[in-house]
Amino acid sequence: MAIFKIENKKVKQLGLKEDGFGDEFSLRDFFAENNNLNEILGVRFLEKEYTIPGARIDTLGLDEDNSPVIIEYKWKENKEVFAQGLSYLNWLIKNKSHFELLVKDKLGNDIEINWDQPRVILIAQDFSPHVKSAVQTIDSVELKTYTLYEGNILHIENEYSPFPTKEHSKKQIISDKNTTYDLKYHLSITSPELQQKVKELREKILNLPSIEEKLGQKTGITYRTTKSFTRLEVRKNYVQVLLREPKYSDDTLGLVKDITTNAWGYLGMVKMTPETNMEYIFKLIEASYNSTL
Repeated sequence: MAIFKIENKKVKQLGLKEDGFGDEFSLRDFFAENNNLNEILGVRFLEKEYTIPGARIDTLGLDEDNSPVIIEYKWKENKEVFAQGLSYLNWLIKNKSHFELLVKDKLGNDIEINWDQPRVILIAQDFSPHVKSAVQTIDSVELKTYTLYEGNILHIENEYSPFPTKEHSKKQIISDKNTTYDLKYHLSITSPELQQKVKELREKILNLPSIEEKLGQKTGITYRTTKSFTRLEVRKNYVQVLLREPKYSDDTLGLVKDITTNAWGYLGMVKMTPETNMEYIFKLIEASYNSTL
């Protein structure tokens, strides 16, 4: 992707910093420092170089949905990164108590971890065709590429995600023998009136550019760009809509509630009932979406 800098109404194309961050450790430390991980990916940093038997995980974190996140960085293309990510995911699933103690130590006792869909994010300058193909067989692994330009301009690209745009994934996580947490499951919880509102709201959200819809969770449906910007939690008589910020200038009716103390990655929440103007709710969601761009 060509990146241009504008000065005095003239453009200058920025060149690539061929050595990126210099080495893999510098890349990892950059994401870990100064809240960068949260700003770039919406992930709260927990620990780097976390020691497990026979290996060290580059970074552990917690996303806006309180889902565990494993991040593995590679300075340039690396064929082993996919196998590493799967190995770390296997450790995480078998050692949930270790992760829960880490969260409690770093973020406090009030966070309820969402184990529905742990995430593995692999970050490199590029990935081999074999990795790009193999990753499509796994629901939990995402590929992101980075490009560093002159002037310290950083670009992050979603290379692959198991959560497609415009339509939900055909692969759904089955929690038990009888339940698949797809759109139909969430709509079945509420009234026909709210079902229609959710369908209309969902269509509007998916028409925003570069959106991923994350299904497969028992507690809600998440929408994100590189970061999550809203989450719909369907209840019997209302839909709880989570947003990134505790207040918005577009909220002229004052519907957004500050939930900063709830220990989520989301700081605002609004309830949508059958009487609520759906267009008004979407306006707030769009403002949350714009804050991730």
